[in-house]
Formats: sequence, structure tokens, C-alpha cells
Amino acid sequence: MTLFSVLDRSPVRRHRGPAQALRDTVAFATGIERLGYHRFWVSEHHGVPGVAGSAPTVLAAAVAGATTRIRVGTGGVMLPNHRPLVVAEQFGVLEALHPGRIDMGLGRSVGFTGGVRSALGHGKEAADDFGAQVRELLGFFTGSHAYPGVHAYPAEGLRVPPFLLATGSGADLAAELGLSLVIAPVRGERALAEAVSRYRDGFRPSEWARDPYVVVSTAIAVADSAAEARRLLVSEAWATVYSRSHGVFPPLDPPDEILAAPMTGRERGRLEETLDGQISGTPAEVEERLGRLVAATGADEILATTAAYDQSARFGSFAALAELAGLRVSTS
Repeated sequence: MTLFSVLDRSPVRRHRGPAQALRDTVAFATGIERLGYHRFWVSEHHGVPGVAGSAPTVLAAAVAGATTRIRVGTGGVMLPNHRPLVVAEQFGVLEALHPGRIDMGLGRSVGFTGGVRSALGHGKEAADDFGAQVRELLGFFTGSHAYPGVHAYPAEGLRVPPFLLATGSGADLAAELGLSLVIAPVRGERALAEAVSRYRDGFRPSEWARDPYVVVSTAIAVADSAAEARRLLVSEAWATVYSRSHGVFPPLDPPDEILAAPMTGRERGRLEETLDGQISGTPAEVEERLGRLVAATGADEILATTAAYDQSARFGSFAALAELAGLRVSTS
């Protein structure tokens, strides 16, 4: 049975600000838990006007404190930005406070702009050492690291499940290290299926995972009509398009204003292309599309990443997705 989970990047909505976005994330997590989802993850972005989630382990602590059952984690901590010892300590604290509920999702991205990278103290080349950084981090949990006399308390001896966020060749590293894989169809579903197949074929069992485990991450919107569902995705899709041409991911605007505003032909084409690459429609349409995606990838889990300007409509979409996925909704 395919599991269903949620990644929330704490999107900022126009006129509401980043502080409200973070409070919205915590409140959203409690609703997602009631709907029966398996995990709730938060992300790491620095210097991005449209994303408030800059400190994922801090935000994960707030989410875990506000919930009781759902697994909580990061999608992910961008390891090149941090020292592995500090990351191990942070996840050790989370696991100690919320035993059996914490996930450690790890990514290799560095700062989006040169200024952010300078402020973080890491250049683009930091991502080249990602494999070594992951090994060092995991070593702090097992005690098999290269620093005599150094212990990552309280992480040492604990087992926080690690997940590797990857695209393309990054799947090979997850296979080599024997880690669970989180992957998105950013290059299309065919490339996604090929990367997953390569991961499964090359997977080496480890103390972290005996078998390959694939989480496919994608935006999903469910509504009474295909047009309404697609409209839910417009705000974030437009922010993505805007960031490609302006270098800044902006706060989310209402979809009707976006669609009514003037766009260049290139911008409109990119917007349609972005929306076409996501999953939206009526419950029957989404169920059929998800079925094809799971069949093509053998996904063990779907990680829905949907953001929308209208938070009530967004929650309604996740409620509809929970229903078609057969999740057990809590009434308490």
C-alpha cells in the first residue's frame, strides 16, 4: 500500500508575511495529522521572499510539539550549508524529545544567490562534497567518525531514519549508501522512472535501510473540476516561473490576479509547462494519474508538495486526496 505524506515549504502569501507563514505551517500540520497522512516535512530556504522556512529543525520541533502521531522531518536540511556534527546534534535533540517520530531528509543544494552563499560561508563547490558530508553525519549517529573523542550527544546511538533528496545522479549516491530516496519528476516522468530503476538496481543494504525505499515528491491538487484544481496550483507555479526570469521567488499572489495580469508569451508558456508537469484534476482524474505514476516508479510513498494562495481550498484538496488514498481520518 502506497503511503501519503506532505511537504510544506511555509510559503509566504502576499500581505501576510513570513511570521504568519510559519504559524500557518504549524496549524496546517495539525490538520494534516487529523487527515491521516504519514509524515509532515518542512524545508530549508535562505533569503527567499516567498518562503519563510529557513530553519527546518527549529520548525520541525514546533510541528512535532503541536502534533502527537504523525512523523515529522525535513525535506530537507541542505547539508552543504552546515557542519555535520551540528546537524547530528539537532536531530538527536529532536529524536530524544519525540522518539520514533523524526525523519532526517538531507539535500545537497547551496544558497540560491551569490550573496546568500557568501552569508552562509559556503560556495557552490560545497555541494561537490555531499557524499562525504552525508557519511560524516551518519557516522556521528553510529560513533564511527573521524574525530577521536568527539561525540554528537544526544544523537550517538540513536537511529533517525535518513532520506536523501536527489535528482538524476543523486539517486546513485542514495543507492551506494543504502538510504531511502526522495525524488521529484523535475525532468519528466520518464527520467524519474529511469533514475528510480537505477537506484533500485544499485541499492546496497545498510544499517539504515535493508531494502530500497522510494518517495516520489510532486504537487497534487484535487477539486470538483479539473479547472478548479489547476487553478489551485497557479500561484506557486507562477512564483516558480517568475523566479527563473527574475532570480527571486516572490510571495504567492491570488491566482485570478496572476491569470489576469499581462504576461509575455514565453512566461505564459512556462506557466503552462509547469502546471502540466503537476498532478491536478477531479478525484477520479488524480487517482488515475497517481496510479500511472506509482506503476511507473514503484513508489513506496507519495510526498505531496502543494502550495496555494487560498489555504482553505488547499486543505480541502488534501482532504480529498486523503479520501481517495483511503487514509484514516481522526475525529479527535
